[in-house]
Amino acid sequence: MTSKVDVTTLSDLLRRAAKAEILPRFRRLGAGDVRAKSEATDLVTEADEQAERMIKAEAAKLWPEALFIGEESVAADPALLDRLEGADLAIIVDPVDGTFNFASGIPAFGVMASVVSKGETVAGIIYDPMGDDWVLAEKGSGAWLRRPDGETERLKVAEPVELGQMVGMASTGFFAKEKRAEILANLAKVRFLANYRCAAHEYRAFASGHVHYLSYNKLMPWDHLAGTLISQEAGAYAARFDGSPYLPHHVDGGLLIAPDKASWELLRKEVFTV
Repeated sequence: MTSKVDVTTLSDLLRRAAKAEILPRFRRLGAGDVRAKSEATDLVTEADEQAERMIKAEAAKLWPEALFIGEESVAADPALLDRLEGADLAIIVDPVDGTFNFASGIPAFGVMASVVSKGETVAGIIYDPMGDDWVLAEKGSGAWLRRPDGETERLKVAEPVELGQMVGMASTGFFAKEKRAEILANLAKVRFLANYRCAAHEYRAFASGHVHYLSYNKLMPWDHLAGTLISQEAGAYAARFDGSPYLPHHVDGGLLIAPDKASWELLRKEVFTV
């Protein structure tokens, strides 16, 4: 499926914003450049705000008909998110995914964008400023690693393995306390659990075949639309915990992604018993 938004142009815009507004501030943030939003670990920095401002302004010139939804724009105007479900065309951006890592000087953060057309995610991009490359997908065209010289490599998820050999990532922080304890106990059934505090890098690792599952409870479109489409185009099975499709307007219901449907069903039954 060809998006109305040129994916290469949008990919290059994310890179330019990272080089202009994000990387010059990495490990150079002043005391007034970092602020808490909803809680002490939910941060925003000058890099987030300035990068989003640049991407938004350039996107408005290139695709004036598109609704622009950025994480920081929604923080300033929550009602903006309600417009996504009915939009003919939307560009959704997370200017710095992994802000906690970025603000802590940890080089695990990314810039993400997705394109939604009439309620369907049709393109997803994850740019890694430190590695200077992208993973991206357009619906129906596969998932790809793209380097700045134009070289590309097709991505494929890992082959399925038995539950006790699964390695993956899960975010449990947004479950109720009792349910979080239950799921953490269930995760003893898998081989390894990690959490990078950066969905961008978790999705990159999964779509590249390095891990066997991803799971999230809180769903914000800038965090998960791009990565879910990329994962699906790399061969993954993805659904909310109740088995229903994950759609752009969903903000709850959880998300579980696995190499195939059988692995998904096994993880849902044995681990993510919500």
